[in-house]
Amino acid sequence: MGAKIEGMGTHTLRITGSDHLRGAEHTIIPDHNEAATFLILGVATKSPILVKNARVEHLDIVLEKLREFGADFEVMENEIRVIPTETLRAVSKIDTRPYPGFPSDIVSLVTVLATQAQGQTLVHDWMYELRLFALEQLSSMRADLFLCDPHRIIVSGPTKLRGRTLDSRDIRSGMALIAAALVAEGKSTVLEIETVERGYGQLVARLRTLGADVERID
Repeated sequence: MGAKIEGMGTHTLRITGSDHLRGAEHTIIPDHNEAATFLILGVATKSPILVKNARVEHLDIVLEKLREFGADFEVMENEIRVIPTETLRAVSKIDTRPYPGFPSDIVSLVTVLATQAQGQTLVHDWMYELRLFALEQLSSMRADLFLCDPHRIIVSGPTKLRGRTLDSRDIRSGMALIAAALVAEGKSTVLEIETVERGYGQLVARLRTLGADVERID
């Protein structure tokens, strides 16, 4: 577009103002957090989900951690298929890092996954306080959780979750609660679903396409 930018690939960008920018075409990269979300849903529900338009190079650390849980994948060019695994094992520790480390936006979903794994998993999100607090609701679904402090939670599994009414407080924890509802036995109601839909377009329709028994109640 004619912008003058120096320092690409470094920690500092130097931008020189321009009187005019010209038009251009650009394809936005796929959302790696959204791709990771559906991969985790497939692993947690033991479903052969195919995630299209997913860049493997942006999901290396996520795939690595999911494989530590015992998950298996078929990796193709810009597509990843979940190969269902009957038995999952706990991961000793998951801690967040800035990209390309393990994303903080996925720790809530991984916490739900850990409820289905054999053993104890420590989830440590040092980047944000209170993000894991919303997951205390999983305790009423029979999840075995110990909230150490605002940054750390210990999950023991596997646990057969049961459905209940859940309160979606933000995009990421709300999506994690939806994942828990899909894993759980019985009916769950997730309130304030519009909070989650801000980050996941046409969420209910896409889940129904995958075969989930979900309904949006306005």
